[in-house]
Amino acid sequence: MGTRIITLFTGLLSLAIFAQEQRTVSGKISDGNNRPVENVNISVVGRATTTVSDADGKYQITVATGEMLQYSYVGMKTIQIQVEDVTRILNPVMVPDINELKGVVLKGNTRRSQKDLERDYWKDEKIIKTFFGYVDADTSPGRVRLLGKNQINPAAICILDLLRNRFAGILVVGDCQIGGNVYMRRTIFSSVNNRLPMIFDIDGQIFSNGSAISRPSPINRFQSATLGGRLAASSAPVWIDVNNIKRIAILDGLANTVKYGSFGNGGVVVINTFSGNYNAEKFVDRARLRNNYVDEKEVVTKAQMANNVPTYLKALRAAGSLEAAKAIYTTYKMRYASSPYFALDTYNYFYDQWSASAYADAIIDDNYDLFMDNAVLLKALAYCYESQGRYEKANTVFKDVFILRPNYAQSYMDMANSFRSTGNVRQAASLYARYNYLLQEGFMRPDTIGFSPIINREYNNLLMLNKEAVVSAKRVKKLYVAEEDFKGTRLVFEWNDSEAEFDLQFVTPGNQYYKWKHSLAENEETILREKQKGYACTEYLIDDSLPGTWKVNMKYLGNKSLTPTYMKATIYHNFGTRAQRKEVKVFKLTVKNVNHELFAVEKNTAVVSR
Repeated sequence: MGTRIITLFTGLLSLAIFAQEQRTVSGKISDGNNRPVENVNISVVGRATTTVSDADGKYQITVATGEMLQYSYVGMKTIQIQVEDVTRILNPVMVPDINELKGVVLKGNTRRSQKDLERDYWKDEKIIKTFFGYVDADTSPGRVRLLGKNQINPAAICILDLLRNRFAGILVVGDCQIGGNVYMRRTIFSSVNNRLPMIFDIDGQIFSNGSAISRPSPINRFQSATLGGRLAASSAPVWIDVNNIKRIAILDGLANTVKYGSFGNGGVVVINTFSGNYNAEKFVDRARLRNNYVDEKEVVTKAQMANNVPTYLKALRAAGSLEAAKAIYTTYKMRYASSPYFALDTYNYFYDQWSASAYADAIIDDNYDLFMDNAVLLKALAYCYESQGRYEKANTVFKDVFILRPNYAQSYMDMANSFRSTGNVRQAASLYARYNYLLQEGFMRPDTIGFSPIINREYNNLLMLNKEAVVSAKRVKKLYVAEEDFKGTRLVFEWNDSEAEFDLQFVTPGNQYYKWKHSLAENEETILREKQKGYACTEYLIDDSLPGTWKVNMKYLGNKSLTPTYMKATIYHNFGTRAQRKEVKVFKLTVKNVNHELFAVEKNTAVVSR
């Protein structure tokens, strides 16, 4: 059976593109004060299809799965939302575009220490890593010309093509086959032969004439660019994969290049890659900041949140017996017959409150048609099964999700983790291996910032703890498993609806907090990347540096529709050790704009993040 399942999954990869299913998307556009916004221009990116919102902020437009809807209005920040297989209603909130005021925002002290720059490197596109430390392009004493990942054309064959086409004032000699050199176009030089080529600082290592240099030291002059009609030793690293470049910067002023000594006389090209910085990146404690203490009075407790439930749940919770609860369910069943959320709520109630598994299962069985063609609803159901330890049932549901979304990266991780939970370790490993193969062959799109670290950690952890079950006894010693780079408490958050917006707040035992904002207003690029690559998850790690009780709070901001979002939190205790164990918690998110308690973790333990 397992072999047939894997074969099915592999065959579905031929469908690993968004089906061009046309549908009508409608909604209501509002501002931050919940007022409708009229005359918002809604368009399908790349096509001539457009419409505008009416006086009530309402609109509708025909669009295909995988296409991008753009919402634009003068004075408001333009929003782009990718349409998914389940998208029917989108109620975006427009926020003021205040980019023009960025230069006058009061920040106190704008100079950040090297420790601060290192901490913010992965989230701040203006920070580059050099041989001499981190440099902030905004506060650098000299000019820094910078390209981020989204500005780099992946069609460029090598770094020479990229530099030739994207930076004015750069002279590129040579090509991607034989190599080449790069020069600044300075009028004081009469010919290429009289110029010093630019050197390359790659992930903090300096390269000159194709060789790495341990430290800058005086040199007389680089070899001339041409010699007997053939290119001399190339200083350009044509071997770098352009798709692996995270940031690239040009340092051409004396203020920025003087530290390189005579090496930097021709200018410096700084290249930061994803692979070159991932392993070197240190875990960062983002909770220990100044003046970031939580006011407990502003955090709504679990007991207070429990009152914000539908009327039918309040009635069920007041039932004095199982039979009374069944009668109440029957009373409400016809009224909510078309609601999958009613089915989920009542299923969870009867299973958790009365341990009436047969009765609870019958509710889902009778209403499965409400879930079967909707990956978002199926994931909510699978989350509930997992939180109850019903991993076989969750596995069946995740298979249905995979069939609906074979092109989503998270479908592989969900399916592999589900197999692992049911004890089918070899099938789990096969799915991870298949996902890596598809990445290598270009069938799936990698995400080295968000998803890859998470799925790689899952796969490595599986091999580390279960390699005897993955390969034969003869091959166990030959199987290489990377040493786990973290041991402690690992928190993995997953949400069923990729449109969900929220703030996650991690509170230390000292009552300080770190907040991760997952919203279009604060983190639009992250949300777009998640949808393009097909995942909705993040991880946070708690090490052993600060003992006590850690709290996790959340402010739910909505999901652009009037439906709940289900958040799954998997807590791994003693992660990376033989004593590793996990617990799964699921939260139904409905109440908006309220910071409320989710759960607490007891630990001899600081929140760190990738």
